[in-house]
This record gives sequence, C-alpha cells and structure tokens, in this order.
Amino acid sequence: MLGTQQSLPLVLVRGQVLDTMPTDLFIPPEALEVFLETFEGPLDLLLYLIRKQKLEVVDLAIAQITSQYLAYIEVLTEARIELAADYLVMAATLAEIKSRLLLPQMVNSDDEEYDPRLMLLRQLKAYEVIKQAAVDIDALPRLERDVFQACAAPAPGITPMLVPPDVSLLDIASAFAQVLKRVDAFEEHHVKRELLSTRERMSQILALLQGQSFVPFEQLFDVSEGRAGVVVSFLALMELAKEWLVEIVQTEPLATIYVKAS
Repeated sequence: MLGTQQSLPLVLVRGQVLDTMPTDLFIPPEALEVFLETFEGPLDLLLYLIRKQKLEVVDLAIAQITSQYLAYIEVLTEARIELAADYLVMAATLAEIKSRLLLPQMVNSDDEEYDPRLMLLRQLKAYEVIKQAAVDIDALPRLERDVFQACAAPAPGITPMLVPPDVSLLDIASAFAQVLKRVDAFEEHHVKRELLSTRERMSQILALLQGQSFVPFEQLFDVSEGRAGVVVSFLALMELAKEWLVEIVQTEPLATIYVKAS
C-alpha cells in the first residue's frame, strides 16, 4: 500500500547499515567520476558545436559558437575536471574574435587580412580534412595495414630440396647394439648349429626391400635367429651398402634409421 513501503538503506559500510548521511563525511573531488562527451582537442569541440548547428565551417557564427564553447568550459570547470591549456587558449581566442567583431571596422571589408575569423577558419578546415582522413583510414581492413599474414612459401621458381643428413658409423653401431639387446632377450639354447650364409642373407634383404620405399633398420633383423643370425644380417647389410646396392638414411640426428634399395 502507498505510504507503507519500507525505505532502503542509504549505504552499507563494512556490513553496517547507514540510514542517514554522516555529518562529518568527506568525499574528495577526485573520487567523483563525471562522464561527458570527450573531444580530442579544442578544434574538435569547436567543430562539434558548428556541426550541431548544422552549419558549414565557412559560415562560422562567432557570437553563437563562442557562447556555447564558454558554456561547455564552465560546465567542465564546475565538475572539477582539469582542462588542458589548449581549451583555455581557444576560449580566449574566441572571446577576442567576438570582441573585435563587435567593434566598428574602419578598413575595407574586401581585405581578408583584417578578418579576425580567417586564421580560425583555416585551422578548422585543415582539422576537418585530417579528421575525415583518419576516419577513412580507420575504415580500411586491418590486414595488410596494421598486421601482416605470415608467409613461409618458397620463392617462385625455386624447388626446395631436402637433403637427408649423413648417417655416421656410430649411429649404425648404436642401432645394431639395440638390436643385440633384443636378441639377448629371446636367446635360447641351440642344440643344432645352423649354417648361415652372408650372400644368401644379402639376397633376402634385397628381396625384402623390393617394392618398398623405406624400411626401418630394425625390421631387417629377426631376433628369433639369435645373435648369430643378427650378426649375419648386419654383415650382409654392410656389404650391400659397400656395393651401393642399398641406401641408409636418417632424417635427423638420433632419429630412426631407414634402409631402401638403391
């Protein structure tokens, strides 16, 4: 019902309700935020006031614009907003131009040298052109203006060539040592000794490599043959590499070693 609505607390301070304004309350002026339309400078403000009256720059009404400009400066001053010196200089300039226009002129009206608005009009026209140019530039796409797309494509007419690094004998020996470790895990007692031929194993390796681009080094060994079979396969592979019948490659240091038929 009307008249029975409970009033809301004025403010909460550390959880305590305050219904009345303290008499000793002090709020510093810088703690108050006043939101007004911002301008980039005195010329921007002056151009805004001209456009607000739907006038052209050349039709500048000094008396009316000066009154509005000074009123705006007064509002900012009352709101305790610190003004830049440029705004105050423009206010003084407008007041001077207005006072000169109110005085009788004894010179020829066709002589632009004695027109107090001439310098201000030139500044406004130049600022208007620059501001419009800034708007046009801001409307352009950001790509290729502020940021650029990364491109790592090769130069035209140049075909990239990947040269695999040379495989050192130490890398081959290290890979063979890993194979021997696997052999030891599958080592069994052999009752009958089997004769293994290096030449025959070379033929078997070539047959395995036929029709395949690259075969991992370790796949050329059968650990179930034991240490003797693995050694024969390694010797056969070295003979094939010596006779340029196979090619041993490695994409990068410590990477997997591959074998392919030459």
